Amino acid sequence: MNITYWGTRGSLPTIKPETLQYGGNTSCVSVSDGKTLLILDAGTGIRNLGDSMVRDMGTYFDIHILLTHFHLDHIQGLGFFKPLFIDGLKIHIWGPPSTFGTLRSNISKYMSPPLFPVHLRDLPSELTISDVPKGTFTIGNFSISSDFICHPGPTLGYRITEGDKSMTYIPDHEPNIGSVDFPNNPEWTSGFDLAYKTDLLIHDAQFSPEEYAQKIGWGHSSIQHSIDFARMVEAARLDLFHHDPGRNDKELEAMYIQYVDDTMPVDVFLAKEGQKIAM
Repeated sequence: MNITYWGTRGSLPTIKPETLQYGGNTSCVSVSDGKTLLILDAGTGIRNLGDSMVRDMGTYFDIHILLTHFHLDHIQGLGFFKPLFIDGLKIHIWGPPSTFGTLRSNISKYMSPPLFPVHLRDLPSELTISDVPKGTFTIGNFSISSDFICHPGPTLGYRITEGDKSMTYIPDHEPNIGSVDFPNNPEWTSGFDLAYKTDLLIHDAQFSPEEYAQKIGWGHSSIQHSIDFARMVEAARLDLFHHDPGRNDKELEAMYIQYVDDTMPVDVFLAKEGQKIAM
């Protein structure tokens, strides 16, 4: 399982010299085994992923885009993903079922005028759009589990397993909400079953604890809640994700130093755009 971060920023792309180290593109992570390509979310980072695929002409694998939800920072790059414009290329988009319309109609709200110049129906690629099945399903050699998690609107987290290795992707999450005694009550904590004993947990850590106190219910975690969640699920590694658009590289590192130390039972890192992880 080869994992690459193409976008690690939350809410709004913030690309400037002060954010180059950890990245300014919004959520997009690829997972590949050399045959199947899973793309987690279609934030602005998916543009660079698509460009790299076009440069490697013909190396398109079996392409599946798994959306967690429909907030703009997670779909904003979809219309700029070059493989969508390759005639006959098979691409499968998966997303959460919703009471607000079909998955196709929800994506079309963005991929159509006046918000976008090209209609979804006019793309030349061979596009399949499906609700994510309930429970566990298989794509290629990957076993994929999904579940709804605490974030405004229908929002999914994903656990991807290949062989004896697993990674869990929960980029927008507020585990403190709905739990009677977080982090001491796993059965009442959103995302627990999805992330339990995962090898890699990619998790929302947008706010400092002080910021979170002013933004309870916004659907995002503080760095401390992210660490507490990783400890609770007994993850082997936590990559802090969905960096706040108002925080530059030095401020991210300062927050990391303040809340992360070597005595923790989980390895903690700041997710970095362009970083590759082999599992």
